[in-house]
Amino acid sequence: MQHKTLSLMIAVALGAMSVGAQASGYRFGSQSVAAQGTAEANGAEANDATTIFANPAGLSRLDGMQMSVGATVVVPHSTFTDAGSTRFTGQSTGGTAADDYVPTAVMAPSFYLSKKLNDQWSVGLGSFVPYGTKITYGNTWTGRYALTDVKLQALTLNPSASFKLNEQHAFGFGIDAEFMKAELGQAVDVPGSIAALSTGAAAAQGAALAKQIAALGGNPALLRTAGDAHGSNDGKDWGWGFNLGYLFTLDQNTRFGLSYRSSIVHKLRGSTIWDFSKVTADPVVNGVLSAASHKVNSAALVELRTPETLSANVFHQFDSKLAGMADITFVRHNRLGDLDIQFPGTTEGAEVIRQQWKNTIRVSLGGNYAYNEKLTLRAGVAYDESPVKSAELTHPALPDSTRIQYSFGANWKVANNASIDLAYSYLNFKDASINYTNKCNPLMTTCTGNGETTRGTYQTHLQLIGLSYNYKF
Repeated sequence: MQHKTLSLMIAVALGAMSVGAQASGYRFGSQSVAAQGTAEANGAEANDATTIFANPAGLSRLDGMQMSVGATVVVPHSTFTDAGSTRFTGQSTGGTAADDYVPTAVMAPSFYLSKKLNDQWSVGLGSFVPYGTKITYGNTWTGRYALTDVKLQALTLNPSASFKLNEQHAFGFGIDAEFMKAELGQAVDVPGSIAALSTGAAAAQGAALAKQIAALGGNPALLRTAGDAHGSNDGKDWGWGFNLGYLFTLDQNTRFGLSYRSSIVHKLRGSTIWDFSKVTADPVVNGVLSAASHKVNSAALVELRTPETLSANVFHQFDSKLAGMADITFVRHNRLGDLDIQFPGTTEGAEVIRQQWKNTIRVSLGGNYAYNEKLTLRAGVAYDESPVKSAELTHPALPDSTRIQYSFGANWKVANNASIDLAYSYLNFKDASINYTNKCNPLMTTCTGNGETTRGTYQTHLQLIGLSYNYKF
């Protein structure tokens, strides 16, 4: 009998490609509170040090030394309605409804520092959260064989520089050092496997298992009431990439920007721990089931590439009070494709996750209004496509869907050289249907998987509250 299940690396890879607070997938889209206020439409504005993320060429517009320190609080709300999730045997998974599986709130910090060296060169350093999620479904929910919990954290360090060729043309570049860490838990379908071994051609194998338990002094009758085992995993990695920017200044009121952020290759390495200690109350039964599953604590490995992005944006100052801006961003999600998760040093077959993401477009429009010398108001709206193609390719680690973002913000000058940015965003997601089947069942010896089918519908919306402090030295 082979009891196999997904590893942490599945969720890491799913998460790494994208709770994306704002951007599609799990990509955390709010790296700047000022940008959040315009729904990320201000890539060509280049008004503070956060331009390091949006377009490093914008550093050429900043004088002296400037700093921006901020944080965005994400307040998620999501519900899942099960529509008949099943084991690989076709029987219902049973269990409880998913409830309170997203956190009340999570916070992502950001830090940017810029310095003008001379009339042509400027440098800067950014630190921000590119990806993140935290979902805790619990060990008893109907989709537990796909996932019980996942936590993904990432941090990018982005040293940058810009070169101003003349009054019209400026160029920027940066290096991305990205650290990624993840944890995952998942149930192992022991009851389904025992049921499958009690009938048909596999009945002899089931009988041999019961005989082995009795020979060791255990109680084989407990096989009828066996519960789930559980797997817990962790993984981490550093990856490297780069970003480029170009800013064209048509006149004092109009600017156009282009920016590119490369994909990053991650080789996520971690460990896997299998726990059969609570399957029954008999340690002998649990030990035999664990050995029969051929599961051993081991390493886990998956290589993946995060998506690259290409953005084009424009900024225009209509008069002394009103400015408009727009951004369109292409995201190459198909870099990922299906995932091949390996377990080095064991006989475990690889886990293949069917994903086949599509490339997406994000479009945003925004504006600034100078209410007075101290207060500037901001607003924006964005449409962001999901990379997930269908319900059959939607996994509980990433119940993603297309969303619309509505944002409002303000900048308040508290002193000649200091200001505070505030931003609020509401993201409304389309209902996300899931009908995902793992193609490998626990009795197969050449691959890993529970063989479960998770069916249902997610309804999600998010609120984001951002606050940052800007200072000019």
